[in-house]
Amino acid sequence: MIPTLPPAVSIREVGLRDGLQNERPVSTEAKLRLLDALAVTGVRRVELTAFVSPRAVPAMADAEALAAQAHRWPQLEFSALVAGPGGARRAVAAGIPDVEYVLSAAEGHSQANVRRGVDDSVRLTEQIAEIVHDGGGTCEVIIATAWDCPFDGPTPPERVVEIAGHAIALGADRISVADTVGTATPVRVVGLLDRLRAHLGDCSVGAHFHNTRGAGLACAYAAVQSGVVDLDASVGGLGGCPFAPGASGNIATEELVYLLEDCGVGTGIDLSAAIDAAAVARDVVGHELTSGLSRAGDRLRTAPAATGRR
Repeated sequence: MIPTLPPAVSIREVGLRDGLQNERPVSTEAKLRLLDALAVTGVRRVELTAFVSPRAVPAMADAEALAAQAHRWPQLEFSALVAGPGGARRAVAAGIPDVEYVLSAAEGHSQANVRRGVDDSVRLTEQIAEIVHDGGGTCEVIIATAWDCPFDGPTPPERVVEIAGHAIALGADRISVADTVGTATPVRVVGLLDRLRAHLGDCSVGAHFHNTRGAGLACAYAAVQSGVVDLDASVGGLGGCPFAPGASGNIATEELVYLLEDCGVGTGIDLSAAIDAAAVARDVVGHELTSGLSRAGDRLRTAPAATGRR
């Protein structure tokens, strides 16, 4: 029996931030060329950059310069990642008041990522939400290592639920859960989402999956079956967390579009243009990408007829 699926899903393109943060720094001009290619695909939501320490993440050192060019794409809804109040202030000042505040559900990753404990990070939600709300923006809390941590092992689901509840109480507008090291499987995805839904009620919950162990698309499909309609994906499968050993690429935008559209779930993204954007991403970073679809093409692409032997 075919499962019940929503008529449409909103995909946030995170290639410019999550996709590039683990790469050698590329120029602002190259990022703008990639953004041009992404805009053509029909995607509406784009995570533009991260307002974080350029010493910690050199690839994001041009955050303000990139944000200054965002006006060139008025059809796009831009957001930016922040790791604390300082980043939130920078984002608002740069004209990107919609932020994703990333905090970890695991102590080991929290210390590696932002050098503070989980509880301290959760408490900062109130300050960050106030900053962006005063600037006319929104605050999404992304809970990293929601299933497993490379330092601490499995993350207790009840800990994720607890953190999500506190974040909403402190002013977060919505929640997203991230499989930072790509260890989730569909059953575990549905189990956590069911717990979150029971605890948070009508609060919007998004999801962010990595394809490190080849299960990223299966997890995304399971999340959609479970009612998630906001997903992150990265052009060409670019990505990885520099502070989580073994955290390789995100699910590829073009592969997610291929899967969902072929199942009757609208994304608003043109698959051919998304494949073209992946080629631009490959040129920008200077190496092959992990997306199989960007190499093989859409299933509707036909090869020339064989002529046979004479």
